[in-house]
Amino acid sequence: MENRDKYDEAFIKCFGVSKAQLNAQFVYQCVPSWDSVGHMGLISALEEAFDIMMEMDDVIDFGSYTIGIDTLKKYGIAL
Repeated sequence: MENRDKYDEAFIKCFGVSKAQLNAQFVYQCVPSWDSVGHMGLISALEEAFDIMMEMDDVIDFGSYTIGIDTLKKYGIAL
Protein backbone atom coordinates (compact mmCIF):
# COMPACT_ATOMS: atom_id res chain seq x y z
CA MET A 1 0.00 0.00 0.00
CA GLU A 2 1.32 3.44 -0.93
CA ASN A 3 1.91 6.04 1.78
CA ARG A 4 -0.93 8.26 0.56
CA ASP A 5 -3.29 5.30 0.67
CA LYS A 6 -2.24 4.52 4.26
CA TYR A 7 -2.73 8.16 5.20
CA ASP A 8 -6.18 8.35 3.60
CA GLU A 9 -7.19 5.01 5.11
CA ALA A 10 -6.48 6.32 8.62
CA PHE A 11 -8.90 9.24 8.06
CA ILE A 12 -11.51 7.01 6.43
CA LYS A 13 -11.46 4.46 9.25
CA CYS A 14 -11.20 6.94 12.12
CA PHE A 15 -13.87 9.33 10.91
CA GLY A 16 -16.12 7.18 8.72
CA VAL A 17 -15.73 9.46 5.70
CA SER A 18 -15.21 8.80 2.01
CA LYS A 19 -11.96 9.37 0.15
CA ALA A 20 -13.73 12.11 -1.85
CA GLN A 21 -14.13 14.16 1.34
CA LEU A 22 -10.39 14.29 1.99
CA ASN A 23 -9.18 17.65 0.73
CA ALA A 24 -7.95 21.03 1.99
CA GLN A 25 -11.35 21.75 3.56
CA PHE A 26 -11.19 18.64 5.74
CA VAL A 27 -10.22 20.22 9.06
CA TYR A 28 -10.51 19.52 12.77
CA GLN A 29 -14.18 19.31 13.81
CA CYS A 30 -15.49 19.49 10.24
CA VAL A 31 -17.22 16.20 11.01
CA PRO A 32 -18.59 15.27 14.43
CA SER A 33 -16.22 12.31 14.76
CA TRP A 34 -13.14 14.56 14.55
CA ASP A 35 -13.34 15.72 18.13
CA SER A 36 -10.57 15.47 20.72
CA VAL A 37 -11.03 11.73 21.16
CA GLY A 38 -11.20 11.14 17.40
CA HIS A 39 -8.10 13.29 16.98
CA MET A 40 -6.08 11.07 19.30
CA GLY A 41 -7.40 7.99 17.51
CA LEU A 42 -6.21 9.43 14.21
CA ILE A 43 -2.78 10.24 15.62
CA SER A 44 -2.49 6.73 17.01
CA ALA A 45 -3.54 5.18 13.68
CA LEU A 46 -0.99 7.28 11.79
CA GLU A 47 1.80 6.51 14.25
CA GLU A 48 1.08 2.81 13.90
CA ALA A 49 0.73 2.90 10.10
CA PHE A 50 4.02 4.73 9.62
CA ASP A 51 5.93 3.39 12.66
CA ILE A 52 6.61 6.85 14.07
CA MET A 53 6.04 8.71 17.32
CA MET A 54 4.88 12.30 16.83
CA GLU A 55 6.03 15.08 19.09
CA MET A 56 3.31 16.72 21.17
CA ASP A 57 3.58 20.02 19.24
CA ASP A 58 2.90 18.14 16.02
CA VAL A 59 -0.10 16.37 17.57
CA ILE A 60 -1.54 19.70 18.68
CA ASP A 61 -0.86 21.44 15.35
CA PHE A 62 -2.32 18.57 13.27
CA GLY A 63 -5.52 20.43 12.46
CA SER A 64 -6.29 19.46 8.88
CA TYR A 65 -5.78 16.86 6.19
CA THR A 66 -3.22 19.05 4.43
CA ILE A 67 -1.32 20.06 7.58
CA GLY A 68 -0.97 16.36 8.32
CA ILE A 69 0.80 15.81 5.01
CA ASP A 70 3.36 18.47 5.91
CA THR A 71 3.70 17.09 9.43
CA LEU A 72 4.50 13.61 8.18
CA LYS A 73 7.22 15.03 5.91
CA LYS A 74 9.06 16.03 9.09
CA TYR A 75 9.24 12.35 9.94
CA GLY A 76 10.56 11.32 6.51
CA ILE A 77 7.17 10.18 5.19
CA ALA A 78 6.56 11.29 1.61
CA LEU A 79 2.91 11.32 0.59
